[in-house]
Parts: sequence; C-alpha cells; structure tokens
Amino acid sequence: MPRLVLIDTDPGVDDVFAIAMLLASPEVEVVGLTTVHGNMSVDVCTRNALHLLEVAGRTDIPVAQGASDPIAMPFRGGAAFVHGPDGLGDRMVAEVTGAPVEDDAADFIIRTVRARPGEVVLAPIGPLTNLAIALERDPGIADLVAEVVVMGGNAYKGGNASPAAEANILNDPEAAEVVFGAAWPVVMLGLDVTDEVTLTGANLARIASGATPMHALLRDASSFYQRFHEEALPGYDGLCPHDATALAWLIDPGLFEFVHKPVKVGLEGLGRGKTWPAEPYPMPEFDPWRDRPGVAIATKVDAPAMAELITERLVAFE
Repeated sequence: MPRLVLIDTDPGVDDVFAIAMLLASPEVEVVGLTTVHGNMSVDVCTRNALHLLEVAGRTDIPVAQGASDPIAMPFRGGAAFVHGPDGLGDRMVAEVTGAPVEDDAADFIIRTVRARPGEVVLAPIGPLTNLAIALERDPGIADLVAEVVVMGGNAYKGGNASPAAEANILNDPEAAEVVFGAAWPVVMLGLDVTDEVTLTGANLARIASGATPMHALLRDASSFYQRFHEEALPGYDGLCPHDATALAWLIDPGLFEFVHKPVKVGLEGLGRGKTWPAEPYPMPEFDPWRDRPGVAIATKVDAPAMAELITERLVAFE
C-alpha cells in the first residue's frame, strides 16, 4: 500500500521537482497540497501549486491555502532572486482555472489527519507555520500523524539564509520550535544532506528530454534556478534539489544515515533559525533539551544514488 502524504509547500522551483517526483512514485499517494508563505507570497504559492497540478493532470488533488505570514513577524519577502519573479523560474504562469478548497491549510491538515488516523504523513517543504497553527487548534493530531517529514534545518553545518540558519526554518523559527517540540515523530532532512546532492546539467538534460507538459514545466522552472546556482557558486554544474532530496526519504530511506536527538530552534540574535541538536549538558536541571522528544536527523546521504533516483522518477513522469 502506498503511503498517504500531505505536502505543505511554498512552490518554488525545488518544490516543483519534489512534488512531481512523488506524483511519479508508486510508493506514495499525494492526498493534498497546503500552501504557505516562503519562496513567494502565499497567493503566488497557491497559484503555482494549482498550476503544477493542472500541468500534471492531477486536479483531483485538493489545494488548501495557508498562512500568509509567520507566527511572530511579517512575511520576509520571498526569494525571487533564487526562484524567479513568479517562483517558477522562467515560466510565466497564466491564470489558473482551479481554486483552493474552502478550508484553510491548518483546518485541512486537521481534517485529513483525523479522517485517516495513523496513516497520513505530513511533508512540509516550506516554513512550518501551517503545522504549528494546526497543532495550536487541535493538539490531539500529534497522536494521529504517521510521521512529519521536514525539509529544513541544519544540524552540523552552516546555514544558507544566514550564517546559522536554513531558509525554511529562518522564515518562521517560532513555528519550527513548536513543530520540533511536539510529541509526534519527526524526520528532519536539512542542509546536512540536501546540500550534498546535485542535479547536474546532464541530469537536467535527461529530465528536459521528456515529452509531457510536466517535463516542459520542469525545464522552464529549472533554467532560472540553475543559473542562480552556477552564478553564486563558480564552477558549479547544475542545481541543488533540496526538497526532492528530502522527500525521496519516502521512496528510499536506505539512502540516508541518521542520528536521533531532540532539537531546539534558535529564536534570538545571530543564531535565530538555527536547529540545535541536543548535546551533553553539564547541569541536567538546566538542560534546554530536557523533556523534548527525539528527532531523526539525517546526517549523510548517498548523493550519486539520490541524484539518479530523482532523475529517473522525473524522466518517467507520465
């Protein structure tokens, strides 16, 4: 039986790669998309999610629009310099014909989880605002979620949106602190592994050679994102598929190695947005990680095998 996956997303070029990969994978069944501020405004992210599903021929999958701002600060403005002016690189999206469902993202998460207790995987690949709001409205869902598979964070390396922090966590640290502190099973796949995987120009050419509308979308979206990587990192060939690498855990978890430790999120100063794994603490009564649940933190990935897995699934999209 395929795993039921609800993807919380801020599309975003790498979000498109990740969602298309799961739509092409028999191991999972995507039961919905919820959108959140992040790479672009939530309105643009919702339009992009609807457009992606139209291109994929999967308008049967519901989309619920979520939070427009983080919990404790205004929207940070997005990342058009990374993902292009509309979030999909060089793709200029016309008006979409579909519309989001009436529920907002948090209510949609609650309703979906309660309808299939113990079966639904939440897969956030953007800021964690919607999940934190859902927990606030209905704390009982923590006992009913199969897993929470997070693309975000950085345990043992520096950040990509600040010296300390990864972008999804920095875009709402307060929400991340709630999600990592809740009593549900969390798998954190952050920069420790996603930075290690590259889709090279050769990989991207294979993907672009496909004949479906989705292959055209992937080609159009990737061109801007690839230019960003190659201009920012002289000598780099290709792009980094952060979200697809993380969600590939749902397809082949054996490609990763993990440690299991509680995680705290920095909320102040230069360390704001940093995900801190627990370390031995000399005074247990003051241990900042005490009473927090363990998190499965991905620390290593078989990068060549991962790049091939992502490429194969996207080439095979029908």
